[in-house]
Amino acid sequence: MQRNRNRPSVLFFFTDQQRWDTTGVHGNPLELTPNFDAMAAGGTHLYHCFTPQPVCGPSRACLQTGRYATTTGCFRNGIPLPEGSKTLAHYFNEAGYATGYIGKWHLADPASRGPVAENERGSYQSWLAANLLEFVSDAYDTVLYNGEDEAVKLPGYRVDALTDAAIRYVDAHKDEPFFLFLSYLEPHHQNHIDDYPPPEGYRERYAGRWVPPDLAALGGSTQQHLAGYYGMVKRLDEALGRLLDALRSLELLEDTIVVFTSDHGCHFKTRNSEYKRSCHESAIRVPAAVRGPGFDGGGRVRELVSLLDLPPTLLEAAGIDVPEAMQGRSLLPLLRREETSWPEEVFVQISESQVGRAVRTRRWKYGVTAPERDGWRDSGSPDYVDQYLYDLQSDPYELFNLIDLESHQSVVKVMRERLVRRMSEAGEPVPTIVSSPAPKTSYGQRSVSPDEAWM
Repeated sequence: MQRNRNRPSVLFFFTDQQRWDTTGVHGNPLELTPNFDAMAAGGTHLYHCFTPQPVCGPSRACLQTGRYATTTGCFRNGIPLPEGSKTLAHYFNEAGYATGYIGKWHLADPASRGPVAENERGSYQSWLAANLLEFVSDAYDTVLYNGEDEAVKLPGYRVDALTDAAIRYVDAHKDEPFFLFLSYLEPHHQNHIDDYPPPEGYRERYAGRWVPPDLAALGGSTQQHLAGYYGMVKRLDEALGRLLDALRSLELLEDTIVVFTSDHGCHFKTRNSEYKRSCHESAIRVPAAVRGPGFDGGGRVRELVSLLDLPPTLLEAAGIDVPEAMQGRSLLPLLRREETSWPEEVFVQISESQVGRAVRTRRWKYGVTAPERDGWRDSGSPDYVDQYLYDLQSDPYELFNLIDLESHQSVVKVMRERLVRRMSEAGEPVPTIVSSPAPKTSYGQRSVSPDEAWM
């Protein structure tokens, strides 16, 4: 097939459990991500990007469908994407693209950790993946499953093994537009050993080095895990560089949209007993950048955006109609500097550790929980109670919860109204939210006016 260069290919580079502040453009001093940093500088950097659900399966359901986890029904891990769900692959298939998936899926029947039945693959044409990659592979033991459900063992460190497969896919489809979703496990922990295994020699590079302020204050498993985690991030960035080099050598770089982001962050057991499933920045904020046609020179987007905004963005960038069922917004009007009523907050749904909801503006973070509900069994609740209020301007690392201070009840009121509106827009029933117990005195905190609560 003769390649139509008016139709950009798309390569989605997706990591797992990567904090936004592992990147140089967000202040990490260890030079872990020179390729990502260059991509963000020359393309479009989504400076404030957040997951709508900080759990592996639900966030993937959101990204594949452009719909909230409570809309798809995949509100926790272990719930397969409902058969017939329209995914990104459906729309790209209909537009004549070749579609491929490589890596971790986490949206099929959990009874199968490896092979994924054909009707559970989200309509991707080419398949080399595992449903639960962390359970069927290890750092130097990469096992995926092809379209015939056959186990395929790939050589090399797991990041490199998936990258090699992606380069082979790109080369095989260089003469036609393609949509390739490349889903790494790194820098997610390796479940059976509760470790973050980097390539040989990489852990030693980062032991005892820079620690993000929230982790320095709260501890958790930081000293045990951070060096290995950084080593995994470094290898992922090297993989990104290899893929960009492959596109360049095949003369595809200027015709291919490359997206880099992650499903959620990692708080290293500082906010609950594991790594995510909380409303804190360390769990919900992710690195994100896009380069290629329509995105080069886009600069730094300062608006708050969600992973839900990426599916409509990619469809519009490829000239494909955006379905009304998608609940995110295309970012292209922001890049074109068009006037648009972009939301002033992002909305997050929390499951498994709790039934929770949160909204974040530029300045404020407000969260609620349903203590009588089970985060594994219940997707939502008609009743919530106040749980968090953080002033991100004075407390960017969320170390002081303001929710029960009398001085900040006006902010709580405004943020509660925002949350109820966003829950309703997401298709959830309008909830009742109960205030925390009688507010305490301000402890010297000045009162905040309702006018300040928009930030």
